[in-house]
Amino acid sequence: MKIALVGYGKMGHMIEKCAKDAGHEVVATIDVMAKDATNIVPAGDGKAVADAVKNSGAEGVIEFSHPTAVLGNLNALIPLGLPIVVGTTGWAKSECEISELCKKTCGTAMRSSNFSIGVNMFYKIVEEAAKIMAEYSDYDVAVWEAHHNQKADSPSGTALEVARRIMLGNKSKTQMVFDAFHEKPKVNELHVSSTRVGFVPGTHTVFFDSPADEIELTHRARSREGFAKGAVVALEKLVEKLASGELEKGRLYGMSDLF
Repeated sequence: MKIALVGYGKMGHMIEKCAKDAGHEVVATIDVMAKDATNIVPAGDGKAVADAVKNSGAEGVIEFSHPTAVLGNLNALIPLGLPIVVGTTGWAKSECEISELCKKTCGTAMRSSNFSIGVNMFYKIVEEAAKIMAEYSDYDVAVWEAHHNQKADSPSGTALEVARRIMLGNKSKTQMVFDAFHEKPKVNELHVSSTRVGFVPGTHTVFFDSPADEIELTHRARSREGFAKGAVVALEKLVEKLASGELEKGRLYGMSDLF
């Protein structure tokens, strides 16, 4: 298919390579500063982004921009009616608003904190492990994640999803804490800590700790390629399932709808 990429940083370049390797045509690369993008748009100008996509003849869009730009982009792109895959994180509080926009305009989007197949397997493993460990009060649980020092948001969207899966499995954990503790943690608090350093593509670890032993579950990305390939596959599957009627237009979907 003909694909437009909104956001042409490191991830955008990797997605372009994966899309071309899969036989697709990248008809537009849109960014606010990347000199090699086909379309350079003013920061915060969602209309310019939508116009660039519309003029390119794209049949689908992959959005990997910046947390400060994603909502403006989506508000402009969704009314175009093209299937959109959204990899930018940091807008979870606005999902209801975007879902309503999809419904009103018959636009379709799929969002995920991480499109890597391995990460989505990790989510399922963590949720099941949390259910098992919740039966034993000796075991406490925490989350730690590390990413490269160019990442704009903290904690990562993947870490938030991991924490959400833990809370689904372990009902005693009802509140996430992202800052440093300055007093004894409460039993219901789940600590989600972050490190930003160097060139780490992404590492996520869940600790189950007891007086007798510790169990660690870790997903360690080797490169961004897994995320990029997963985003391309997600767009392929989204288009395929819309065409077959398995999914309906006018909705905001998640990775679980495909995986």
